[in-house]
Amino acid sequence: MSTDAIVLLKADHKDIKAAFKQFQQVGDRAFTAKGKLVEKIIELLTVHTYIENEVMYPEVRSLLPDLEDEILESYEEHHVADLLAVELAALPPDAERFSAKTTVLIENVTRHIEEEEEGWFPKVREKLGRKQLSEIGERLLEVKEKAPHSPAQPSAIKKSIDAVLR
Repeated sequence: MSTDAIVLLKADHKDIKAAFKQFQQVGDRAFTAKGKLVEKIIELLTVHTYIENEVMYPEVRSLLPDLEDEILESYEEHHVADLLAVELAALPPDAERFSAKTTVLIENVTRHIEEEEEGWFPKVREKLGRKQLSEIGERLLEVKEKAPHSPAQPSAIKKSIDAVLR
């Protein structure tokens, strides 16, 4: 398995997008299935945003200061996703706004993924060598083992608070 940071993050993106697609294919009244899929989406996003916020963004920010504006925007996009995830975790799947809120989450995260994969990742790959990306990837994997899986876990809450205070 590759330890290239961008390869690892793209693999996460693929899993997240697959969960989004499953949610979009479930029937409107399939509340149990929707609830389980949203639990999976929240877990995938919580882990992913955590490792990006804790490793990828700070590393790239220190190595490539010219990308700082894009990184700051990404922190904010993660913060919005975190807020929606917390709200969804508290809603029953048959709540009036559950599907609408999930759709907004999917739209925001999909746009964020596209910006990273089409704009940000190519810039990072161009400016950082294979060795640096591999070292960052190894740290991503280490942090992923300890990452929160729920937005209610203390480390996830701290990440959300840090996003507001930084």
